[in-house]
Amino acid sequence: MPINSTRTDTRPLQLCIWALVCWASAPAHSSDPPLTLAQAQTMAVARSRQIASQDLAVLSSQEMAVSAGQLPDPVLKLGIDNLPINGADRLSLTDDFMTMRRVGVMQEITSTDKRRARADIYERTADKTRAEKSVITAAIQRDTALAWLDTYYAEKMAAAIKDQVTQSRFAIEAAESAYRAGRSGQSDVLAARSALALIEDRASEIQQKATSARIVLARWTGNGLDSELADPPEMEAIRMNPVLLENQLEQHPQIAVMNQQISLAEADARLAQANKNTDWSVGLAYQQRSSAYSNMISIELSIPIQWDQGNRQNRELRAKQAIVNQAIAERDEVLREHVAQTRAMLSEWQNDRHRLIRFESELLPLAAERIAAVLAAYRSGKASLTDVLAARRDEIDVRIQSLQLKNETARLWAQLEFLTPTNPGAALNWELP
Repeated sequence: MPINSTRTDTRPLQLCIWALVCWASAPAHSSDPPLTLAQAQTMAVARSRQIASQDLAVLSSQEMAVSAGQLPDPVLKLGIDNLPINGADRLSLTDDFMTMRRVGVMQEITSTDKRRARADIYERTADKTRAEKSVITAAIQRDTALAWLDTYYAEKMAAAIKDQVTQSRFAIEAAESAYRAGRSGQSDVLAARSALALIEDRASEIQQKATSARIVLARWTGNGLDSELADPPEMEAIRMNPVLLENQLEQHPQIAVMNQQISLAEADARLAQANKNTDWSVGLAYQQRSSAYSNMISIELSIPIQWDQGNRQNRELRAKQAIVNQAIAERDEVLREHVAQTRAMLSEWQNDRHRLIRFESELLPLAAERIAAVLAAYRSGKASLTDVLAARRDEIDVRIQSLQLKNETARLWAQLEFLTPTNPGAALNWELP
């Protein structure tokens, strides 16, 4: 009896321990808040190694700009002048009065304009890298948004098709009951089973798309593959004003990069202009002879002779100026292309929004009414099970098409909204009619 009573007393403790173990082993995401689109973008930007590499590239250019603005290092020069190599004084450092041991220093004097131009090239390179960082940030935000939206709507489609699978199984049970009761033929049972097989195959296809979308989203966020997603953000407005589209797209990150490329080419042309002025070099040397002779100093001035500027410096300058004009032309062409593409996306987005209104107000309600009408007719014996299955198939097709259209519309919104980097969740300010 004492043993039994002891066992009975420990059962509540064992149950508590088992409950704690089950709670601790429960999936972590069950208590995590749903992942919003803005949070996914923030996570993707924060973990990007591309952005970190751009910061390092900017730092490198800034350091080089400081270095390029300095005078060249002075040159220490050591030597022996007029050393005899034959006769009685051969290889003697002291016997011949012309033999001297020399130590000197030479400094190249680079003009301030030229040093400033060299430094400016690296400063413009840093600015270009910063602009490229904006391109990368916008691309990460856009691609993360697309992955998040694809995942959200794929899972909505998977849930919708799952409901249809459940209803198809109920239809099989109803067909088998009616067949056993003699109210219908075996063909209805076979039709119901065939409909279930088709819908299960479609469900597998949609579920695979949802799984693939999850994998892409996890690539950006680093988050688990089973995180619950929050509701989508408001997508009835964008930051682009169609009336001022061309002016706004001048701030597009890719256009900003090309503007910085123009500035970099201009800085290179300024250096070519500065190179038409030669750099002088000055030197000072101390020359020591034997004790019988006096020591000496030498002063040296070196000036390069640009004897063929027309074919060297002038041609280099014209080449650099041509590169500037090339960069400007390429920038203008890319801007026109962006304007055309963005106008096309705006038109498609607006058209898809109108189509969504038609789905919500007409097609989906009509599909639901048709099912209700066919079910009522089936119950009263005026319609067959095949009619019911066809109505259900049409209804799920309309629902899937509606979700696919929502996904396409949302993708267009994301591509328009994240043409330029933005703070995730920032307020929108332009709505198309």
